[in-house]
Amino acid sequence: MGSGETAPTMIKPHRAIFDRLGDGPVDAVMLETPFSFQENRHELVERTLQYFDQTIGREVRASGLGRSDTGDTVAIERAVAAIRGADWVFAGPGSPSFTLRQWADTPVPETLAEKLASGGAVVFSSAAALTLGVKTVPVYEVYKVGADPFWLDGLDLLSEFGLPVSVIPHYDNNEGQTHDTSKCYLGETRLARIEPDLPDGTFILGVDEHTGVVLDLDRDTAEVFGKGVITLRRDGESVEIPAGETVPIDVLRNAGETATSTSVAPASQPSADATDDANGSTDDATDDAAPATLGDVVRPLEAAFDASLAAGDADGCVRAVLDLEQAMLDWSADTGLNADMRHARTALRSMIVRLGGAATDGLRDPREVVGPVVGVVLALRKAVRDEKRYDLSDLLRDELATVGIEVRDTPEGVEWVLHDATE
Repeated sequence: MGSGETAPTMIKPHRAIFDRLGDGPVDAVMLETPFSFQENRHELVERTLQYFDQTIGREVRASGLGRSDTGDTVAIERAVAAIRGADWVFAGPGSPSFTLRQWADTPVPETLAEKLASGGAVVFSSAAALTLGVKTVPVYEVYKVGADPFWLDGLDLLSEFGLPVSVIPHYDNNEGQTHDTSKCYLGETRLARIEPDLPDGTFILGVDEHTGVVLDLDRDTAEVFGKGVITLRRDGESVEIPAGETVPIDVLRNAGETATSTSVAPASQPSADATDDANGSTDDATDDAAPATLGDVVRPLEAAFDASLAAGDADGCVRAVLDLEQAMLDWSADTGLNADMRHARTALRSMIVRLGGAATDGLRDPREVVGPVVGVVLALRKAVRDEKRYDLSDLLRDELATVGIEVRDTPEGVEWVLHDATE
């Protein structure tokens, strides 16, 4: 997966992958190593496991191997045993170079290779996906620290199956807006500079954000899913395979040379969409039309709020606020969120401020107008407090205070007071 491993866009693919493992219980293990250098690593573990439990409907357990440089050989052996016995192994965002360092000189790489050879599913996304190939992009060192671009040796788990690749997720990233952050924040110029340094025969497998590819080694097929494309790039020449296509893995092995003539969908295996349809799924969050990012949700809600406010439609304004709050909850498990969540919080704050201003201008009684919105924010605050995310709880309280809404925690419960703007 290129990104979005705990976002609404990946619900269908996750469910479909689990379904491929059969109807019985699935032993599912998460390798938390990629983000275990972060101070909030325990929170990230909890949020990720909760996503799979509550959203995907599958129980996943953490391996216990955050890092190996602590010298805890028991933790390493337990993690290896967990991987070896698991039907499904997952790893996601964080730092690829940190991950490779921690797994070096441990049995983890060879155990993952055994898993691919003996049966089971290995689901890697974002930073973890970067480690799968012959060579790995050290994202933090280049994009954040400023090192000249270079390659690290990867796990090389795919060459055994005829895929000597460098996997690059976030291939279509445009977070930079005014500067090129595609190719996992390298940009085209820097990737082109180091592409000739790849070993002979090695090529690039680029995976767009909120996109992925299932390599079914038993059927020898590659099924692309999600919102974008995968890119097969050799010596600067690229071939794209869009989501919805299923091709023989030979198309990837040949770096896309036969993509046009050999694109076929095997009848023996339903796609992620077909699996959900057969189960009668009506979950809007997993619909094909689902937005690719939280930002895609926020922008139309801001437009709807603007239109309702201009028309004096207080109920329409409240609906937009409620929908925004729900979207923030839906996407809160996505550990890759950054600018989008800040944008959503800013939009929510702006809506509250403007509703308060409209109320004082005679739209409706201030408490009547603001009350439902405050109720939504307080419900969100309670939810994040229950998850012990006190930093976000305090942020919501402080943002309400900036617009004249004082939140008071009392033994009897939470109370709020709307102060006059002149006070």
